[in-house]
Amino acid sequence: MKKNLSLLALTGTLALGAFVGFELSERTSAQGTGAVPATTTSAPVTSGVSSSTEASRARTQSETNTVQVVKARQDGVVYIEVTDRGGDTSPQAQLRRDLQERFGFEMPQQGPQESAGSGFFVNEAGDILTNNHVVEGADEITIRLHGSSRTYPAKVVGRAPDFDLALIRAEGLPAGAVKPIPLGQMEGLEVGLKAIALGAPFGLEFSVSEGIISSLERTVPVGAKGVEQNVIQTDAAINPGNSGGPLLDSAGQVIGVNTQILTGGIGQSAGVGFAVPVDTVRRLLPQLQRGGEVQTPTLGLGFRDVASFTAEEREGAGLPEQGALVLQVYPGSPAERAGLRGSAASAVQGGDPVLDGDVITAVDGQPLENAADLPRTVIGKQIGDSLRLTVQRGGQTREVTVPLQAFALPQGGE
Repeated sequence: MKKNLSLLALTGTLALGAFVGFELSERTSAQGTGAVPATTTSAPVTSGVSSSTEASRARTQSETNTVQVVKARQDGVVYIEVTDRGGDTSPQAQLRRDLQERFGFEMPQQGPQESAGSGFFVNEAGDILTNNHVVEGADEITIRLHGSSRTYPAKVVGRAPDFDLALIRAEGLPAGAVKPIPLGQMEGLEVGLKAIALGAPFGLEFSVSEGIISSLERTVPVGAKGVEQNVIQTDAAINPGNSGGPLLDSAGQVIGVNTQILTGGIGQSAGVGFAVPVDTVRRLLPQLQRGGEVQTPTLGLGFRDVASFTAEEREGAGLPEQGALVLQVYPGSPAERAGLRGSAASAVQGGDPVLDGDVITAVDGQPLENAADLPRTVIGKQIGDSLRLTVQRGGQTREVTVPLQAFALPQGGE
């Protein structure tokens, strides 16, 4: 039987989340200080002829808070429109070339592709945070401000594809137009607290949806490499066009950047949305502001979770109960330079690999309970950092230090 090969690599196809069915894209982030004032408890509903005063008193405390948050932060949200003319480096052009090479026929060249998403101001300089997949491959980017039909050209300042974040900057904004939304923090957040999503779902500009934080312990594939990372799960309705928009708390501070949804096959919100946590935004924002692409390190190896083998297979191969079995080590990779060894090739083409590769059982002294923790740990490091691996080979355990570098898989590598 064939085994699935999980890969720890820095390159791969771009994971666009679940925001592709409407030809829309999104991303977001913010920085600053300030919070929406706390609300007072509302008065009970009164009988008699309704009036604006009585209607205001009838609002619940939560409703009043939501209204205040929206009014305070709506001018910090921007609507992003992107045009991809299908140049030689565009995803569409790459797809056409791939099909021509594989099947010998050429797909007709399509016209410009337009998509849309959301973003928000993160500082007084006018930097706008959004999702990388919103602006990936864009030939032209324009933004519109809340309550205005005028468009302004924008350009990409910095990108972090492996975290689905990008920073753009608009030109010619009028004085006083920049309204940064302050960044919050993950500390103190709890499941059940309010979550408010701002953005432009399905092109419906500056829409608001509200829900709660559904989970703070969720991991999903994020970014170009599709490495599983920690995200905030919310039931606030997030749809195509919300990508890159802010997820706010009841103080009106950014707690996450809306990035993708779990659709259940219907292509729209099913009550399960995900946002890049604000702590990730805070860590990457200085690098994005310096410009260019934020690169992440890689080991350059393929592996499989030891726990996926049966007890009989593990016993027969002398494998531990948990860890990451190295199946392949790519030439020239940090893993190869550190002396890691993959499994021998199967004697029968297409058969199961021989289970004699190194087994990584701990990273920086922490036991590797789930093999998926390995790429999560690596992507959280910086190029130039070192990773200390505990490796089992032939029944012997040793420590291996791997200096982390950027590494691209060979063309056609899995």
